[in-house]
Amino acid sequence: MPTTDHLVIFDTTLRDGEQSPGATMNKAEKLRIARALEKLRVDVIEAGFAVASQGDFEAVKSIAETIKDSTVCSLARALDKDIDRAAEAIQPAERGRIHTFIATSPIHMKHKLQMQPDEVVAQAVRAVKRARSHVEDVEFSCEDAGRSELDFLCRIIEAAIDAGARTINIPDTVGYAIPEQFGQTIEQLLNRIPNADKAIFSVHCHNDLGLAVANSLAALSHGARQVECTINGLGERAGNAALEEIVMAVRTRQDFFPFDTRIDTSHIVPASRLVSTITGFPVQPNKAIVGANAFAHESGIHQDGVLKHRETYEIMRAQDVGWHTNSLVLGKHSGRNAFRSRLLELGIQFETETELNEAFTRFKAMADLKHEIFDEDLQAIASDTRQKEEDGPYGLVCMQVSSETGVIPRASLTMTVDSKEHKVNAEGSGPVDATFKAIESLVDSGCNLQLYSVNAITSGTDAQGEVTVRLERGGRIVNGVGADTDIIIASAKAYIEALNLISKGAERRHPQGADV
Repeated sequence: MPTTDHLVIFDTTLRDGEQSPGATMNKAEKLRIARALEKLRVDVIEAGFAVASQGDFEAVKSIAETIKDSTVCSLARALDKDIDRAAEAIQPAERGRIHTFIATSPIHMKHKLQMQPDEVVAQAVRAVKRARSHVEDVEFSCEDAGRSELDFLCRIIEAAIDAGARTINIPDTVGYAIPEQFGQTIEQLLNRIPNADKAIFSVHCHNDLGLAVANSLAALSHGARQVECTINGLGERAGNAALEEIVMAVRTRQDFFPFDTRIDTSHIVPASRLVSTITGFPVQPNKAIVGANAFAHESGIHQDGVLKHRETYEIMRAQDVGWHTNSLVLGKHSGRNAFRSRLLELGIQFETETELNEAFTRFKAMADLKHEIFDEDLQAIASDTRQKEEDGPYGLVCMQVSSETGVIPRASLTMTVDSKEHKVNAEGSGPVDATFKAIESLVDSGCNLQLYSVNAITSGTDAQGEVTVRLERGGRIVNGVGADTDIIIASAKAYIEALNLISKGAERRHPQGADV
């Protein structure tokens, strides 16, 4: 059992989290999240998969140039081109890591790689050595380790450590593991591999059976000292182990876990909201730590107990994870400097003064509509401003929607297409349906609407509504997000943003795709 009292938090929101259908982020959005992760004091930020696309490469490089207090990592398959591209992307980082991987389960080696075990070991060794020729900090992952044979894992990990890997990651790639079994696997690897003491053992668990956090904690209790996780548990399929749950489980149960993280937990809730806003994936109200109901009590018995002594029903303080940031910070009398300062506190920076002025104008307009302006409102304003600044052929000028009992709803919009204004009208089963049909009467995008989701950004009838629209065309999936105190206008903004993303046609390839 390792004696270190430090648990390394490896955040992969920007890489594995982005693999959620519709969660693709642009460079500016990735940089915002990276700054929030740095403020959270994450040890390692996996910024992306540099070889996947030029956009991913530029995002990783931009994060490497900006982040100073966290290690910046890029994923790479066990291929020379991947490793060299990753090295180029992280070159500006004060501390850079290359994370290379290859599949080790029988089913993956046979059907995906079509390689013999000896070939897999040889390729892994070559990859680690090539990565070490670029950087000292190299991580090696055994993809689908959860379904791999223990003897083969011991063999390839020993070889990878000999080749220079200093972090060994054991992923439960398909969420197949059970906590007791997974913990025992980690312990056996540590006991059986002769040079195991030369590397930190890590885990990366998926949530297909709802066990990602439980499997991660079991692995930690059996000797792992790095955990790979994401904000809000974001990730492909059912997601990954949630960073906030791992960190607070370890922090709350120091009587059980002989280690701790360096995470500044007061920034957990702001980071959660930022990721939710950018990806368009709302956090469920009963989500542990960051859900709206996580520290709410409705039962009379619970309320009475908490009022008498908080710890009767609360094992954590809401303030410790950042819930105190909910308080009102700005109003309609606030000036530009106060506005700018609060944005900086939230990790929001605009690249140009024009963007800041546009956001401030939106803030003032909202302050006339809402008496209370919350941090979530400011984050939505920032996202909406950046979306407006993004190039795209379509724009919303103005709209009017009528909805009356017994009368078919109707929407009239003025839109721009390549800067030329057009007026469109349509009827629908409801005001949102009429709005979307009006837009499509002009655009005729050929897209399929896969998701329409509405989330109140704050409480109250004057709250901004945040709408997520997911469109699919030709196998490409995008998320459009719009926010406004008028939910119909927010819906139109979200639909138009999704159309602009579709129109760009810049498809982000899946990081583990064979044709990268």
